[in-house]
Amino acid sequence: MWLTCSSIGRKFVMALTGICLVLFVTFHCLMNGIALFWPAGYNAICEFLGANWYALVASIGLAALFVIHIIYALWLTIQNRKARGNDRYAVVTKPVQVEWASQNMLVLGIVVLAFLVVHLIQFWAKMQLAEILHCDYVHDGLEVPPAAGTLFIHIAFSQVWTPIVYIIGFIALWFHMNHGFWSMFQSCGWDNDVWIKRFKTIGCWWTTIVIALFIAQAIVFTVRANTKDFKEEVVEYVMSQSSAEALDTDANVMPACCPDAQTVIIAE
Repeated sequence: MWLTCSSIGRKFVMALTGICLVLFVTFHCLMNGIALFWPAGYNAICEFLGANWYALVASIGLAALFVIHIIYALWLTIQNRKARGNDRYAVVTKPVQVEWASQNMLVLGIVVLAFLVVHLIQFWAKMQLAEILHCDYVHDGLEVPPAAGTLFIHIAFSQVWTPIVYIIGFIALWFHMNHGFWSMFQSCGWDNDVWIKRFKTIGCWWTTIVIALFIAQAIVFTVRANTKDFKEEVVEYVMSQSSAEALDTDANVMPACCPDAQTVIIAE
């Protein structure tokens, strides 16, 4: 099959999976923006993207894209090293301004992958996976439901190392996406000087805006998490869910507001 047996086919698979992942990263950035301005809306999205069949299918498909992208990246790297020595990415020409990223795409990819693992542990494992396994996450004696996205943001960014790891991951992602954006179009055949310059400009703007928003969100989340008590976030979450008739208020609102309670259980 030409997608696996030929160099052009492998480059095409890399380009196709790369385009899908760029679109997902952009969607994720927009989704995080909702948490800044409309926390209740963000939690509603988290509930929609829980352990429902369509969300699980989407998660499996996304995981497949990541795995295929990583496998083909390693495959192309080995192929390029054998053919050209120290070249790091499957492109024919390498503009001076992206030469460093071009030569270090594998290293950047490893940093992004490590960042992704941290992100999955902090959010996916405590949300969708926890919902699948029917076990809520407990933090400071509070049982946090899987759909409480704003609470998990508070938990993650209240830790001093989280913004540091995220910003490092975002910087690596900027280099990876900025170079990968235009090179994936080159791999698809748009490799003339006119179009490459255009894709370079579009990719730089797109990547810079997305990553700048991610970094700004991380900073705001960190400030909020360290200036607001977690139980205040819990009360706000319970009230927003109660107004939407998503919680049993008789059983849960009173304990959440009780300062003397040692254990507060929030149940969906």
